[in-house]
This record gives sequence, C-alpha cells and structure tokens, in this order.
Amino acid sequence: MSLPNCPKCQSAYTYEDGELLVCPECAHEWQEGEEQAEAQSIIKDANGNVLQDGDSVTVIKDLKIKGSSSVVKVGTKVKTIRLVPDASDGHDIDCKIEGIGQMKLKSEFVKKA
Repeated sequence: MSLPNCPKCQSAYTYEDGELLVCPECAHEWQEGEEQAEAQSIIKDANGNVLQDGDSVTVIKDLKIKGSSSVVKVGTKVKTIRLVPDASDGHDIDCKIEGIGQMKLKSEFVKKA
C-alpha cells in the first residue's frame, strides 16, 4: 500500500499514526482523503496565485456579458471578491463590478491585484 505525499510540502516520507497521516519533514498531520478536499477548494488566478475572500483582482481579458451588449474591459479592477469553490458552471468568483453590478467570474480570467 502506497501512502500519498504530504499535501503541504510534497514529501514522500509520510507515515500512518492511528487514523492520521503524518509528514516527518514539516510535521503536517491530516486524514486520508482530506488532502484532496483541500486541493479542490483552492482557487487560483490565471498566474497561479492563490485567491482568498476579500482579495482584489484585475480582469485580464475583455469579457462579454451574456444577454447584454456590455463588456467588462481588460484592466477592470474588482474589489472584495467572494469565492464560490463548488461552482458547477466554473464561475468561482462572486463580485460586484462598478458600473455593471453583481456578477460571477471565472478565476482563469483574472489576476490578483
């Protein structure tokens, strides 16, 4: 049976301690399957930076607004975003854009400001 690498430091030297898995290099402890849930809930921008609730982001591509002739222009700064990690449609950022209103964005079209 092969144990998974440490989700924190990627060390291959993990071992079992009761119900927990332990990394001897960084002392991180977790339960089996927990590392996959952590990895799925991490949302990154187009450059690979981890996003958090309350961050400000900048749009990196002109985005057409569905059902409207409006466009969110490149360089538009969006303040205080809220992350939606389990978004089935891929729109994992909930925000309010000045002049447009409430919207959902995909993290692949923004960069952390």
